Amino acid sequence: MEEKVRLRSGDLNLEGLFESGRSNRGVVITHPHPLYGGDMHNPVVAAIRRTYRSKEAATLRFNFRGTGESEGQHDGGAGEQDDVLAALAYLIETGVQTVDLCGYSFGAWVNALALQRESRCENLVMVSPPVGFIDFTPIGRLAGLRLVVTGSRDEIAPPAAIRQMLPTWNPSARLEVIDGADHFYGRYMRLLADTLDRHI
Repeated sequence: MEEKVRLRSGDLNLEGLFESGRSNRGVVITHPHPLYGGDMHNPVVAAIRRTYRSKEAATLRFNFRGTGESEGQHDGGAGEQDDVLAALAYLIETGVQTVDLCGYSFGAWVNALALQRESRCENLVMVSPPVGFIDFTPIGRLAGLRLVVTGSRDEIAPPAAIRQMLPTWNPSARLEVIDGADHFYGRYMRLLADTLDRHI
């Protein structure tokens, strides 16, 4: 069962939910854009968490600064990178040895930025990275990127644009496109979970 935790990101306290696992693997899961209603209780974030739990991994999801009961205010992705690094440090301190980072939409973008500064994450998973909405050009090679998932009808994370960026990010990463799904997945949530389950 998840327990409420507090993460320290600089001078800010962030709220999170942590559950230990039965393996030496753990994941930090980040949520979509807080200015559009995104938080750690988002249905896609919850689906990602359930999938990792089925692999007996520890899970940590949290609210970015200014979201829910997390202190501070939205910082356009800059301060949020510090939040990701704080969450990774918290997870590692629990004894997790294999560290995954999985983000949905805005969370995927912030994760990619944060990993330009952090090398302890072994596996990066992006769900609907919003390349049609946010500028990803500052993001270079992502050595740990293993999997990118999006929907065929996702106009915020269009498959064609992601295909163009994959060689820069990591040419060995796998792209999975869920036919019919848009950015919010709706009735395709089970297919999303099944796709993640096959590859993580």
